[in-house]
Amino acid sequence: MLTREQVKMARAALGWGVRELAAKAGVTANTISRYENGADALGDTLTKIQRALEKGGDSGGVVFVDPNGFGPGVRLRETE
Repeated sequence: MLTREQVKMARAALGWGVRELAAKAGVTANTISRYENGADALGDTLTKIQRALEKGGDSGGVVFVDPNGFGPGVRLRETE
């Protein structure tokens, strides 16, 4: 499951603000802010957010790293 920390880290890695992510995910900026600040979000909403971050933009997207003893993480997708 996508964590709020991963959303924040992915936005930072891509250089996106809340509004940019919201536009790319097709949700409201308020939804992004509420989730990042501790509110719950529906599974469909999280899927939209995750897909937008994975797709990224001109600089590529991110890859979400599952917890492997060190906690969940994010890394930039390699670009060719």
